[in-house]
Amino acid sequence: MGNLQDILLENEQMRLVVGADCLAKSLIHKPTGEECLVTGEEIALFSVTQERPFNNEVKLAHPNKRTTFQANRLRREGDRLIVGFEIIPYEVVIAVREAPEYIAFSLVDFIVRPTDYGGLVMSTPPVAELRLLQLPVRNREHFGEWLNVSWDSQVAVNVLATSPYARIDSERRKGYRVMSADAVRDIKLKGTGAALIACATDRLLDAIARIEADFDLPRGVESRRSDLINASAYWSSHVNPTNVDEHIAYAQKGGFRLMLLYYPAIFEEIGGYALNGNYDYRPEYPNGQADLIQMLDKIKAAGIIPGLHFLHTHIGLKSRYVTPRADHRLNLTRRFNLAQPLSPDDTRVYVEQNPEGTVMADRCRVLKFGSELITYAAYTTEPPYCFTGCERGAYATTIESHPLGLAGGILDVSEYGGTSVYLDQQSSLQDEIADKLAGAYNAGFRFIYFDGSEGTNPPFEFHVPNAQYRVLKTLASAPLFTEGAAKAHFSWHFLSGGNAFDIFQPEEFKEKIREFPAEEAPRMQRDFTRLNFGWWGFWSLRTQPDMFEYGTSRAAAWDCPVTVMEKTEAFKTHPRTDDILEVMRRWEDVRAQKWLTPEQKKALQNLEQEHILLIDENGAYELAPYDPITGAAGGNGNLLAFVFERQDARYVVYWHATGSGSLDLPLAPGDVTLQRELG
Repeated sequence: MGNLQDILLENEQMRLVVGADCLAKSLIHKPTGEECLVTGEEIALFSVTQERPFNNEVKLAHPNKRTTFQANRLRREGDRLIVGFEIIPYEVVIAVREAPEYIAFSLVDFIVRPTDYGGLVMSTPPVAELRLLQLPVRNREHFGEWLNVSWDSQVAVNVLATSPYARIDSERRKGYRVMSADAVRDIKLKGTGAALIACATDRLLDAIARIEADFDLPRGVESRRSDLINASAYWSSHVNPTNVDEHIAYAQKGGFRLMLLYYPAIFEEIGGYALNGNYDYRPEYPNGQADLIQMLDKIKAAGIIPGLHFLHTHIGLKSRYVTPRADHRLNLTRRFNLAQPLSPDDTRVYVEQNPEGTVMADRCRVLKFGSELITYAAYTTEPPYCFTGCERGAYATTIESHPLGLAGGILDVSEYGGTSVYLDQQSSLQDEIADKLAGAYNAGFRFIYFDGSEGTNPPFEFHVPNAQYRVLKTLASAPLFTEGAAKAHFSWHFLSGGNAFDIFQPEEFKEKIREFPAEEAPRMQRDFTRLNFGWWGFWSLRTQPDMFEYGTSRAAAWDCPVTVMEKTEAFKTHPRTDDILEVMRRWEDVRAQKWLTPEQKKALQNLEQEHILLIDENGAYELAPYDPITGAAGGNGNLLAFVFERQDARYVVYWHATGSGSLDLPLAPGDVTLQRELG
């Protein structure tokens, strides 16, 4: 009898069997007949979470706490699934779409009878979260935590969002993961959707591309397939119409196909991010956007694609959004009500709520009431609750009187330097900032770095990607790709470049390459994407060719790019600048030509063996392992030397790190030859 009531959801690739009791029974990959679930775990396909029971009889009979109720009955009516739950009275309507490449689920409505909450004056049903989909997917060789995909060489199983609103996650169990999608009341319930894919691994990206097209999502698959996805960038915070030719020359010398412009190169800024949000053009752009367009046209005419690097969620503490009146759309991390009226001379702020646990970090102790900012030195945790040692009118805001009961709170000051604050994602300010950024981007930029992306209010899994998405939707054309400082599930569809690591000092450069980007690279491949191996600073006399050779070769091993941060004074004073840029040029050419073989990439993934990219006697590239010669020239730190072998001969590549000098070798002239290049 149970089998007769099973619900079958299937397409060309998979068959999902769900019992009438809503327990997931089986997920078969049809071409191979392989079972993708761990069966017998009695995990319902759907569930609903409430903050507490609200139905009067349920509330009396069960503990009043946040509770998840499992689905326990299921029927199908056309393209709708009608779901019932244990204990609670209402039902849920889920739309199901069985497309050739995926099966999609979307919350349509709730079925609530008048008697379900009879006598209660409330909006029904009291749903905090609805689990749209959950499956006990058995473990495979790889799991991509960002894309939420379990896969091996044969089959991939993926649960992903079909809109910005679904919360996608997984929970590790013994031998499997519960892969899930949730609709959350405070974000969006009705209309929130997710999709299930079970297909051959080599067809996964095609299936995701189909979802992106069907649900009008950013084209993450197309972006990842671009020939520019692994191209490295020349980064500058100083390029402007007066010096752009110099920067183009350096970028071309390094073979860079991309140039990433940091927003202070275009807009006025002082002291960290203090003016962020104003976006006033620098004096070098007297005609504003027209001058920017002309400069970007020059960059593009040189064969280089420009990109824009900005902090879209930050508002500078010296910007017009703060002084003289702090904008009402700045985010507050904790809210308080005034327990006493606050006069202009008061240096204690009395509040109704206990401030226990409130931030005490330097430069972050900032209250906001009305449009005034107030710093504090300490607070009490016994009644009467108050903030003490207050300085009024902080950050040049206007000191005002504030009435009893006024709501205010702790300003969300950025942890990165304390020169900016985060805007409230539940306000219109993000869209206002997005319009300003679009005005710059539409001048001719083609890719983006979303810096400071972690700077949102919670839930971060929604607001981090959605803040980025709000900016994307204002652009005249979709970027070729984007990168960012933070990611969550939905941003996979546009953050196709992943993240970039911040600056590593030369003395620890190779160690940090091994510790961070080289560690992340294989994890990012599990998400079918790449990362940027870092923003690499350039220091005169300290940065050396072997450092960048090591870093960029490890990046190329994983089909990843790097970003080199210009410092023109260092370029001009470092005797090895041309050599370092030549290293970059060769490796960028290798990337563009797709020259590396799988075997060579595998060799480069060995982090303990360094390599050098040579140009042989016929002008072709040649990859060779090489090793440092420790103690060369009696341990003189100005001499750096490496040894390698090829064609039954031993070669030494060496250079003076800081200038020039003489090297005496106890070798007969006939036993050694000196060459600038091979041949």
